[in-house]
Amino acid sequence: MASFFRLIAAERLKLSKSYIWVLALVSPLLSLAIGILVSPDKFGMTNDQEKYALLVSSMASFHAMLFLPILTGILSAFVCRYEHVGGGWKQLLTLPVSRSGLYFAKFSIVASVLALTQLLFLAAVCAAAAYHGYAVSLPWETMLTGIGSGWLACLPLAALQLLVSVSWSSFAAPLVINVMLTIPNILVVNSERFAPFYPWAQPMLAMLSFSGEDFGAFALPLENVLITVLGSFVLFLAAGLLYFNRKEV
Repeated sequence: MASFFRLIAAERLKLSKSYIWVLALVSPLLSLAIGILVSPDKFGMTNDQEKYALLVSSMASFHAMLFLPILTGILSAFVCRYEHVGGGWKQLLTLPVSRSGLYFAKFSIVASVLALTQLLFLAAVCAAAAYHGYAVSLPWETMLTGIGSGWLACLPLAALQLLVSVSWSSFAAPLVINVMLTIPNILVVNSERFAPFYPWAQPMLAMLSFSGEDFGAFALPLENVLITVLGSFVLFLAAGLLYFNRKEV
């Protein structure tokens, strides 16, 4: 266990030198701007619950549909960047370190930055609600469920992207493919049949499960989405560990 925490500390040190963590601030700040510009009162809403739903749906649609999947790909590629340069994998894997521990350490760093992004998004929601004057009536249970579910739904994609990033020495190629597969989200979420199994759409489905939408995959219960998320996570993580443990030095 001590060696695992040392691996995490080493990965954190690599990340701290790059300022890549600053990307965790981008989406919450843009979402805050959207939340300030959206005015639920203009839609004739008098119920605070309806105002909150419109506010968060507007903010989370951009955040979960585009930024979270793209950020997941960037982080997964970046935690492998140093090892792909100058024979880094060969040097690292010849050391007496557990391959599984190293893989989990990299995955933990990605998951931690995504969790930070979600917490910052939560702060942005609270700030936008305070700006509009109804922060006191926020449904905290629903809000925390949406934030936590969105983070959980990012984990299968993080596991998949980490597998791709470990496999390919190119830093840009996984990012380009990730962006290309993120853009169709706006169409995929309309499909109740395919959207729950599409890793790039899962964060949006999980975060907007409270919105009351009844079209496409949004009509599915959150429990169904999370079961699919769990299955995808186990599959992608197991595949990544199997490949990494058999990777040639």
